[in-house]
Amino acid sequence: MRPLDGVLVVSLEQAVAVPYAARLLADLGARVVKVERPDGGDFARHYDHACGEVSSYFAWTNVGKESLTLDLKNPAGREVLDRLISRADVVLCNLSPGAARRIGVDADTLRAEHPTLVVGELSGYGDSGPYAGRKAFDALVQSEAGLVELTGEGDVTARAGISVADIAAGVQLHSAVLAALLHRARTGEGATLRLSLFEAMAEWMHQPMLYAAGTGAAAPRTGAHHPSIAPYGPFPCRDGSVHLAVQNDPQWRRLCTVLGRPELADDPRFGTVSSRVGHRPALHAELDFTDWTAADLLDALDRADVPAARTRSVADLPDHPQLADRDRWTTVPVPGGETAMLRPPVDSTAWKWAPGAVPRHGQHTDHVLSTLGYGPDEIEALRTQSAV
Repeated sequence: MRPLDGVLVVSLEQAVAVPYAARLLADLGARVVKVERPDGGDFARHYDHACGEVSSYFAWTNVGKESLTLDLKNPAGREVLDRLISRADVVLCNLSPGAARRIGVDADTLRAEHPTLVVGELSGYGDSGPYAGRKAFDALVQSEAGLVELTGEGDVTARAGISVADIAAGVQLHSAVLAALLHRARTGEGATLRLSLFEAMAEWMHQPMLYAAGTGAAAPRTGAHHPSIAPYGPFPCRDGSVHLAVQNDPQWRRLCTVLGRPELADDPRFGTVSSRVGHRPALHAELDFTDWTAADLLDALDRADVPAARTRSVADLPDHPQLADRDRWTTVPVPGGETAMLRPPVDSTAWKWAPGAVPRHGQHTDHVLSTLGYGPDEIEALRTQSAV
């Protein structure tokens, strides 16, 4: 038995953040009914076509869900949603606050009718303040929170290579739902959960924000190298590069021994972490690994207990030997085929994870309607009314 077996989650979702939170709940056994528009559904389905007929984003965030199509502006479609919500434990929504209120699926309305319900609302910037009405996509939130300005090298800034604002919000929402379900089990009370992409990203920006506040300046952009530790970043080898992470002076001394230059450890320019950062260009000029292969260098660094890793392409990840040895891969059905995906990173002795399929648009509409008590004629009538 999985922890959330028997828990029904209704998710009015699109894009990444709320779908990711709902997928994490599905991983724990929740039945997640994804409500999609009849005219194409979640627009993230077609960001790319990397996974059969759906995008890589959609395949990743929708494993194990049921897809129900509903026109929520149609009274008949809205009646279906009301009946579904009356049986739900959790409702998630990332419609804009105004849109949610207009169709009566905002938390205040739902909790007034169903006090034991857990309702999670995600907005871009929150439902108040000068930014409340602004569009908030992942890259825009990265910019507003200072991450784009922090990321890059020299004068060049960069967006983080993955949707970190969406992921931050999805993880926060997932953990809050679990806490709310525990609260309900203890007290019988539901909960309203509200969060924003911006505030989730701002939470993750605490360390660089505290650094800037405490020193009077933001850390400089240093590309893949660490702004306040050195040597800490990728260094070229004969056949690629190795990422060093030398965080203290004993590790620095051992690195100098691997390099065959133990005297370098006593160079006054490089004697401490702060002095190595202060003389970073000179330090990098001394660290020449171009006669080494990456494999040989990593082997030598491992033997010397110097933290390092191979700098790999994301295209290399499916063949990573650690993932293969630990049997982390599985095959998940997707519309139009199947794709290899990683199992969830947390292994439990209390339950087992089994992958569900990524749903086709509206694949489970008839099934969900029948479980709500609609007969075949009623389902056909709903379809005739374009309600589903």
